[in-house]
Amino acid sequence: MKKINLIIILALTIFACKNETKQNVDLEENRAKSYDQNDGFITIKGDFVYFADAAVLQTPKEIYGVVIDENMHVLNKQAKAFKSEPTDMVPVTVRVRKFKKEKNEEGWPYRVEIKEILKVEAPDPNKEDVIKLAN
Repeated sequence: MKKINLIIILALTIFACKNETKQNVDLEENRAKSYDQNDGFITIKGDFVYFADAAVLQTPKEIYGVVIDENMHVLNKQAKAFKSEPTDMVPVTVRVRKFKKEKNEEGWPYRVEIKEILKVEAPDPNKEDVIKLAN
């Protein structure tokens, strides 16, 4: 029984490492740009949506409220080309200024202000994490 558990744990570890390395390679180029510029901005890759006067950037580990300004509207305009519905989330890579929200504000603990748009991609059509409600 211990051997079976050990084999399962090893297999899961190996598969998890393979997925991380592929994703990390793409981010390293963008992070290098952010670090090299030494301007205090960070590079974030995540899913972006702007709907009903609320903008959100969701990464695998965190969700950020996005400051609604000119750069956010430019990003939204670029993302619209990849949306089939207004609530679709679009994968983006952006350089942002990250800061804590004010105590009297609603929303997530951190907000981001978009400073530079690095990449806007088409959503993966095979991704099945969407829940749709129907009558």
